[in-house]
Amino acid sequence: MSELPKGLTEFVSQSGWGDAAIEPIPGDASFRRYFRLRREGGETAMLMHAPPPQEDPVPFLDVAAWLTQNGLRAPRIIAANAPDGWVLTEDFGDARMKEWIDQNPHDETAAYESAIDAIAALYTLPAGPFAPYDLPTYLRETDLLTQWYCEAQNLAVDVPGYSAAWEAVLAPMIARQTRNVTVLRDYHAENIMLLSGRAGAPQGLIDFQDALVGHPAYDLVSLLQDARRDVPEQVEADMFARYAEKTGVGDDFAADYAILGAQRNAKIVGIFTRLAKRDGKPRYLDMIPRVWAYLERDLAHDALRPVADWFDANIPDHVRAAGGRVAL
Repeated sequence: MSELPKGLTEFVSQSGWGDAAIEPIPGDASFRRYFRLRREGGETAMLMHAPPPQEDPVPFLDVAAWLTQNGLRAPRIIAANAPDGWVLTEDFGDARMKEWIDQNPHDETAAYESAIDAIAALYTLPAGPFAPYDLPTYLRETDLLTQWYCEAQNLAVDVPGYSAAWEAVLAPMIARQTRNVTVLRDYHAENIMLLSGRAGAPQGLIDFQDALVGHPAYDLVSLLQDARRDVPEQVEADMFARYAEKTGVGDDFAADYAILGAQRNAKIVGIFTRLAKRDGKPRYLDMIPRVWAYLERDLAHDALRPVADWFDANIPDHVRAAGGRVAL
């Protein structure tokens, strides 16, 4: 077992779980660490350490409370010490949607239908008390591609032109945005838990601490253009149609879906490059070709013409033909 963070045993004891065994769980792309607490008899709980100053558990606690109050299934909070970065929650188990589909491919449609229904429910709710997903935020995220990816590829690109192209695409989308919803921002098959261990069952939500108020297409494209698994194009089309039917979104929604797909995928390419180059996590580079393929598909939409033109002028054909692969 790797060294336990300072203060862990004290917090666990104060929370009434001092008799539990502590099992580290592989973490994500952040500074957060996770542990499963297991008592004799099988009772379990999840312990998250989100250490300041790199992390702050308060947004997680706030969003969890909002989701619970509005009928969505966030983990129940057992105990928390936010200043020291500790949160003890209900354990949703190990049945993540991604691995479940890998093991039960015949249940893929049912799993995605339940995931669609959860964000369709979010659409019906007034937006939560969270910061806006605004143009400066979108642009700051898309800039990650030029800051990290293009630099890693030794590409001399038109950075001001890149930002201008994105502003030309995003500003009209924001102007016609008539429905604001709570956007979980990292809604995909690794952050959806099947609570009864089967597809079609109630789904538990995790990793939602970065929630903002924004466009309803964002979580949809996060789910259906998943950086961590291949979503068949027919499943993407069917689930898009299911969401549109349940929410009654308008004619511009398909364009906005492509815009936010391209925005998110450009951001992810930058983030995955940063994780490899700055944080020593090269495994994320293996996912870039999948994300790049989504990005190319989104760029083909007429609504992305200014950004597509920038890619044509700045990203060489051999880089695009290689699926954006990065060799560090």
